[in-house]
Amino acid sequence: MNKRIKLFQSIHFKIALVFVLLLVVTLEVIGAYFVGQLQEQNISTFEDSIQLESYVTSQLSTALVNKDTTQANQTIKDIIANVNKSNISEIQVIDNRGIIRGTSNVNDQDAVGRRSTDQDVKKGIYNNRKLERISQDNRNQNYYVSITPLSNPTAESNATVGVVYVRANMEPVFDNITKIVQIFLAASLVAAVMGTLIAILISRAITKPIDDMKKQAIRMARGDYSGQVRIYGNDELGQLAVAVNNLSVRVEEAQEASEAERRRLDSVLSYMTDGVIATDRRGNVVIINDTAQDYLGKTEEETIGRSILDVLAISEDYTLRDLLEKQQEIILDMSDRSDKDLILHAYFSLIQRETGFISGLVCVLHDVTEQEKNEREQQQFVSNVSHELRTPLTSLRSYIEALNDGAWKDPKIAPKFLKVTQEETERMIRMINDLLSLSRIDRGTAKLDLEYVNLNEFLVYIINRFDMMIHSDEEHAEDSGAPKKHYVIKRDLTKQDIWLEIDTDKMTQVIDNIMNNAIKYSPDGGTITVRLFRSREHVLISIADQGLGIPRADLAKVFDRFYRVDKARSRKQGGTGLGLAISKEVVEAHHGRIWVNSTEGKGSTFYISLPYQPYDPGGDWDDETV
Repeated sequence: MNKRIKLFQSIHFKIALVFVLLLVVTLEVIGAYFVGQLQEQNISTFEDSIQLESYVTSQLSTALVNKDTTQANQTIKDIIANVNKSNISEIQVIDNRGIIRGTSNVNDQDAVGRRSTDQDVKKGIYNNRKLERISQDNRNQNYYVSITPLSNPTAESNATVGVVYVRANMEPVFDNITKIVQIFLAASLVAAVMGTLIAILISRAITKPIDDMKKQAIRMARGDYSGQVRIYGNDELGQLAVAVNNLSVRVEEAQEASEAERRRLDSVLSYMTDGVIATDRRGNVVIINDTAQDYLGKTEEETIGRSILDVLAISEDYTLRDLLEKQQEIILDMSDRSDKDLILHAYFSLIQRETGFISGLVCVLHDVTEQEKNEREQQQFVSNVSHELRTPLTSLRSYIEALNDGAWKDPKIAPKFLKVTQEETERMIRMINDLLSLSRIDRGTAKLDLEYVNLNEFLVYIINRFDMMIHSDEEHAEDSGAPKKHYVIKRDLTKQDIWLEIDTDKMTQVIDNIMNNAIKYSPDGGTITVRLFRSREHVLISIADQGLGIPRADLAKVFDRFYRVDKARSRKQGGTGLGLAISKEVVEAHHGRIWVNSTEGKGSTFYISLPYQPYDPGGDWDDETV
C-alpha cells in the first residue's frame, strides 16, 4: 500500500510540470507574436527610411522625359548623388525601355546604357505598379529591393517613363531583431527558471497536505488512528484535512466498537455449549466455533471455505436450496465418525438483510446424545419393567386359576402352588423396592447416612454373616434331601485399620448384591475371594468368584438395569436384574467407582474403589474439650 511512487508518476511533478508548460507555452506565444510584430515594425520603419522623397522622383521623371540623353543621364547622376540615405546600397534609374540611365554604384558605372535583366523591373514598367521584395545575395545577406514607377509629369495620362530601382542592405535590421530576440530568450529562460521554482513551491504547497492525508490514510488502513493531519489553511485542502481527522476519529470509534463486538461474539461462540457454523450466501463456511469443531472432529483449517453440506456430510441427502427454503431440523448421527456415541440436532436459520437478500446460513448443533440415550433407556426401562412384572403376574394368575379350579383341595399340589405364589409375590415386592430405590437415587432424594466405620471389621462382619448363611443352607439341604453345594469364602484383608466415612446400610446392600451373585453363579466347591487393599488415596475392595464368567461383549452392560447375562437362570434364582445397577449408583454416590473384569468360563472379579483420607479419631474430641 505504501509503495514508493516514481518521480514522473507523482502528483507533485505533474502539477509543477503543468505550471512550467503553461509558462513555456505562454512565453512562446507571446514571444512569437512579439518577434513577428517587432520584425514587421522594423521592416516597415526601414522601408519608410529608404523611400525617396517625392521631389526626387519628380526630378527623375523630368530628366527621363528630356530627349537629350547625355544631359539627362548627367542630371540623373547628379540627382542620385545628392540622395543622402545611408541604408541605401544602390539606386538605379531605368527608362521605359529597360535601359539603365543612372546608378549610384560608382564601381558599376559601366552598367549605364545597358538593358536591365531584372524581371521585376520589366513588371514595374509594364504594369505601372510599385514592387517590393526582400532577397538574399550570393553572400546570404538580406537586402531590400523597391521598384517604383516614374510617371511623365508633362503628360495628362500617367504614362510610365521609367522606374527607380532602390536596393538597401537589411542586415542591420535583422541584426537588431536578432539581438532583441536573444534578449527576449534570455529573459524567457530566466522567467522559465523562476517560474519552475515557483511552480515547484506551489505544487509542494498543494501536494504536502495531500501527502500528509495519504500517510494518515495508510496509517488508518494499518489500524493506527493516533495521528492527525496538519491543517495548513482554511481552504478546500484545509477542510479536507479536517474531514480526514474527523474520519480518523469516527473510524477508530467504529473499529473499537466492532472489535469489542467481535470479542463478545468470539467469547459467546467459544463458551457456547452448542456448536455454531455460519456460511456465506454460497453455503461455504466462514465461521465455526470450537464446540462445533469438537463435534465434527475437524479443525478450523479443514472447514473454513468448504461447503456446509460437505462439512456436515449431508450432501447426498440435501442440497443448499433445501436448507435455504425449508430450514428444517436434521438429526446427525456422528457415532461412526467419533470414538463415542454422538447424536447432534442441527437447526438452520437464514441470515437476511433488511432488503430480504439472503447473505448466508447459521447452523446450530445441539448435542442430544444424552437425551436420545435417556429416551431409549426410558423406553427400554418401561419395556423391561413391563416384561419383568408380566412374567410373575402371569405365573400368579396361572396358579391362582388352578387353585380356583379346585387344586386347593389337593393336599399335595396346593402347598406347592401356594409356595410358588408366595415366591413370585416376594420377587415382585423386591423388584418394586429396588425400583423405588433407583427412583430415589435418580431424583436425588436418597440421602446418605454417613458414619466413620472400620472397613476391616465391616467386611469381616458381612463375610461372617455369609458364612453362617452358607452353613445354614447346607444343613437345610441335608435335612430336606436336596443336593448339597459347598462354598468357601477366602479372606485377604489388610491388617491395618481403615477408617472410612460410608453409609453402612447402602454399602452392605452393595456387597450383599455382589456376594449373592458370586454364590449364585459359583459351581459346587467354588471359592469366593474377598480382598481389601489400601493405597495412598483409595481403598480397593475386590470380590472374585469361579463361576461361568461374563462374555467380553457384555462387560460394559452388566451394570445396566434389568440386564442379565443368563436371563433364564437369573429369573429361576429370583434375581430382579437391578442389583448391580443399584450398586453402581450407591458407589458413585460415595464418589467411588465400580467395575468388573471377567474371563468367560473362569469367573468374574468385581472391584469397588472408594476415596480415602487418613482419619484422626482424636481430633474431634480434642476440639470439644477445648
